[in-house]
Parts: sequence; structure tokens; C-alpha cells
Amino acid sequence: MATPKKRTGKASQATRRANWKGSTPATTTCPNCKAIILTHTVCPECGYYKNGFASIKKQEEMKAQEAKEEPKKAKKTRAKKEQAEEKTVEAEVVEETTTEETKE
Repeated sequence: MATPKKRTGKASQATRRANWKGSTPATTTCPNCKAIILTHTVCPECGYYKNGFASIKKQEEMKAQEAKEEPKKAKKTRAKKEQAEEKTVEAEVVEETTTEETKE
């Protein structure tokens, strides 16, 4: 086997290695949970891969999370509706008082 006669200097090593540049890995979004993942890999968030779940355990966890999220959404919309109704009632009261004042 061939061996070098002299050691390669640090400057020579650095100039040779200067052209080795890293590239960013290709990423995509998970079609199930919209998380950013590496291409051609199982989603670490939900366990989804190519039209199905890779793990039954992850699939059950996702169903449990979806079941928990549904009632929360309903509560938020109810609160918003109640706030909107309160604003309309307040606006009606203000209109009534201003019309009474203009009549007098």
C-alpha cells in the first residue's frame, strides 16, 4: 500500500475541504396533521405515512386527540356568539337612548 512521503499541511487540507458544502434536507408537510417532516419518512407527530398510519398506537392517539378537540371548539363558538349578542343588545340600548334624547 502506498504511503505519503510528507504530511499534508493544514492549509492544503482546508483548501481541499472548502468545496464540501452541506445542503438542506428536503422537507414536506404531513397530509394528515400538516407538520413539517422529512420526505419519505413517517411523521413523528401523528405516525402517518403514504395513505395510512404506520403505527396502530399512533392512530389511536390521534383519534383520542380529535375527540378531545371537538367539544372545545363548540365552547369557543358559543362564547363568541354570546359576546356578539351582548354587543347587539348594548347597541340597541344606546340607539334607544339617543332617539329619546333627540325627541325631547
